[in-house]
Amino acid sequence: MTDLITQPGLPPLPRPVQAPVVAGSEGPLPWYKKEFHLGKAVKPEELMNFSRQCSSFLRAGIPVLDALAVLSEENSNKAMVEVLATIGRDLRSGMSLGAAIGQHPRVFPNYYIAMVRSAELTGRLDGTLDQLAGYLERDIEARRKVRGAMTYPGVVFVMAMGAVVILATFVMPRFKALFENINAELPLTTRFLLGFTTFVGTWWWAILLGIGLVLSFLYVAFGGSHGQKRRHQLLLRAPGIGPLMHFVILERFCRVLAAMVQAGVTLPDALAVASDATNNRVYQDQLVYVRTEMLRGAGFARPIAATGLFPPAARQMIRVGESTGTLDKQLESTAAFYERELTYKLKRFTDLFEPMVIVGVGLVVGFVAVALVQAMYGVFDQVQA
Repeated sequence: MTDLITQPGLPPLPRPVQAPVVAGSEGPLPWYKKEFHLGKAVKPEELMNFSRQCSSFLRAGIPVLDALAVLSEENSNKAMVEVLATIGRDLRSGMSLGAAIGQHPRVFPNYYIAMVRSAELTGRLDGTLDQLAGYLERDIEARRKVRGAMTYPGVVFVMAMGAVVILATFVMPRFKALFENINAELPLTTRFLLGFTTFVGTWWWAILLGIGLVLSFLYVAFGGSHGQKRRHQLLLRAPGIGPLMHFVILERFCRVLAAMVQAGVTLPDALAVASDATNNRVYQDQLVYVRTEMLRGAGFARPIAATGLFPPAARQMIRVGESTGTLDKQLESTAAFYERELTYKLKRFTDLFEPMVIVGVGLVVGFVAVALVQAMYGVFDQVQA
């Protein structure tokens, strides 16, 4: 344990005889908690807070096991408490911190584990954890922007569809019975609306079956590794959504790669991990080619340009960084640039998409209203006659 606590990047333990016990660390965890509870209940915000607080403790000279104990006691998330408990047990058994967090790949991303392992070797663990907290904070903010841009149009669309379903299920059948009782001659819009609602009410099971078959076909076509790549290709080429996805991926890739290079990870290893962070098969396959060319001595900027995925601005900044030895700084600048571009693109997308959704919903609701009003006026005229 003495070797563990005194390795580079970890402050020495002042009480080597007995390490502090992390809350909830008594006994091994059941398998179902390790596989389910630990892997899915820890949010990125929890990981960000852990990184920032742990960095502060280490910078203040507090041993890592003491830091884990304090963080465990103050944490209200049971899943994170159990993660910290497991890490504490692994540290006391002789594991390094990087190896210990590597036991939880669904909580700690690959780039996080690689950066911590590198920081332990270089003695910059506190600074690396603070750097990881900053990256996670920016990534969380970018995700919130994307979700926020899609929330309002989605809510409007769902409410409008709900209104249409209510009209078709409850309102129109009652009007249909009324019109049939008085043998009213209905206008074309009303006949069309009644025919549509009658079709849906009669063949709803066939419609659901058809939707199920279509979803099954899409799952077969776009499931698995080959299907996943086709899905990613379609999304990247989709109008409106495609450019947004490119900016999200570029910002994340550059940010992770910059952080790993700054942490002392070799560029080929950092590239392999940053490639996984893109979560896109198209980029991942091309970055495998980039890494292969790098290992053959082709440098970094030239194979990056050959992929065709990186815009001219990114290619130029990477080329400058490689030639001047400031690749990490240039990657950070590139990430910041695409973060600003993403914000601008999201605003433009929502400014265009929201009116389109509102107009589309208005047309549907307006058509239903016109059909009903025309029918009512027609019935009134026939009764008067």
